[in-house]
Amino acid sequence: MTSAALELPQGRLTTGPLPVPGDDGAPVLRFRSLFISDIHLGTTGCQAEKLLEFLRLTDSQHLYLVGDIIDGWQLKRRFYWHQSHNDVVQKILRKARKGTRVTWIAGNHDEAMRHFLGVAFGGIEIADEAVHGTADGRRLLVIHGDLFDAVVQRARWLAFVGDHLYTLALYLNQWFNHVRAKFGFPYWSLSQYLKHKVKNAVSYIADFEEALAREARRRHLDGVVCGHIHKAEIRDIGGILYCNDGDWVESLTALAEMDDGELRIIDWRTVEEAAGAATALAASPVAVGVPLPQE
Repeated sequence: MTSAALELPQGRLTTGPLPVPGDDGAPVLRFRSLFISDIHLGTTGCQAEKLLEFLRLTDSQHLYLVGDIIDGWQLKRRFYWHQSHNDVVQKILRKARKGTRVTWIAGNHDEAMRHFLGVAFGGIEIADEAVHGTADGRRLLVIHGDLFDAVVQRARWLAFVGDHLYTLALYLNQWFNHVRAKFGFPYWSLSQYLKHKVKNAVSYIADFEEALAREARRRHLDGVVCGHIHKAEIRDIGGILYCNDGDWVESLTALAEMDDGELRIIDWRTVEEAAGAATALAASPVAVGVPLPQE
């Protein structure tokens, strides 16, 4: 049995109806490695229910949490912790207990984890960065990316202001998209629109990507996997493979490594929209761009 995948721009993948677990509740989407970041547990903008669904339907040998998993900045200002946020943590711990190698790379919003580098909590390894070896022999630097963000490093106060503005944009976006949904329109991101339209923001993203590519090149690595800027992408930068796994606040994306070492971005929001348009869930599992084992 194989999937009927639709190739989207920038390497994104989607399919028709969402896969459904088997009778035993086992995951139906299996990968060699998965990379997710910028979950921001502890914020109202976190899409914990969507992520929980993704985690329930996927399995991998290695799961990288590439920073900003818990939003310490927001929790200091106002404590918010929905049951679904706790469910995500429990699901990840359960994966670690069942044999998935889970590595938590610290980011700027969960920078408190940098006090525990080298420690393992519940089978989850805490690190500042890692080097991942793909099945086809490439070596990739896995790092959140905040250490290469000039704003975070040189003007921390401005980073906090930007965080406040981003939270406001998400709040306005929720109401705006609630109205759009009533009229049958798809999700539209105000923050992503502003990032693409404002010249300085576009320049900031380009500088960030170039800086990470230079660091990977300096270390004689083949590429880099990061998060931080909430912009999922796979592209070549001067011979260095740049991969950003996006976020689970708006884009709902993850980076997946196939068994042969190929890297792809999974766009979970688009998968959901395709499933919603279907008359019913699949009678048999359909993978997100990944052939399922022959039965």
